[in-house]
Amino acid sequence: MADQTLLAAQRQALILEAIRRAGAVRVAELVEQFGVSDMTIRRDLDALVRQGAAEKVHGGAVASGTASTFEPGFDAKSGLEEGTKAALADAAVQLVEPGSVVALSAGTTTYAVASRLLEVPELTVVTNSLRIADLLWAAGGDGRETVPSLLLTGGSPTRSAALVGALADQTIRSLHVDLLILGVHGVSEHAGLTTPNLAEAQTNRALIASARRTVVVADHTKWGVVGLSSFATLAEVDCFVTDDALPATAREVVAEAVGELIVVPAGG
Repeated sequence: MADQTLLAAQRQALILEAIRRAGAVRVAELVEQFGVSDMTIRRDLDALVRQGAAEKVHGGAVASGTASTFEPGFDAKSGLEEGTKAALADAAVQLVEPGSVVALSAGTTTYAVASRLLEVPELTVVTNSLRIADLLWAAGGDGRETVPSLLLTGGSPTRSAALVGALADQTIRSLHVDLLILGVHGVSEHAGLTTPNLAEAQTNRALIASARRTVVVADHTKWGVVGLSSFATLAEVDCFVTDDALPATAREVVAEAVGELIVVPAGG
């Protein structure tokens, strides 16, 4: 319940506990939880950032140390940049041809793409995402006419609900897909596409190798984040879909390296 009598230090301690538990928090949820203003919560997050306990992202904060090995769970990430992820998904689905074979990597942005694929007829979807598989399976149970055929790779699940490992990689290497839509933990000019999970990096490499065309969907908060393992360079990306909050200098780097750059308005 909301409690406006908490001292700032007490409130910040509770916020930090929530960040460490879930991996990320949203300003709007904290405002509701504590019954204080948006500005008060943002000052609390600024204090945690100064202490080195958290890192701010658009709309909230994540635990410090996310740049290398920290991997928030699917639920923690799904509440961040929701409007922008929706805009990226709307753009990415325009690249999908009816009747094609589409691979989707695990992630919250690719999950948003998957929900749009329900409107594209005669698709086959290959994925290593348990959440995407659940979405498509549930849609099939609702009697929809345009539900894609589903192939789940198998493998061992990560914190982000991605199936990885030898079984996943072997399955993916045996396939030939028309289009891969790939989410990333981080992207930078020199490190390329990165993830904090070594096994997931290997599985993502297999996905890229299986695809005739690779599309990356990544909002502006992913730029400059470098995970533990690189799995592709920007030059290996055929199309990069991002939002207009990506800095101009970063846009120039991406545009020069990838085959095509699509920039959409950032969502609310």
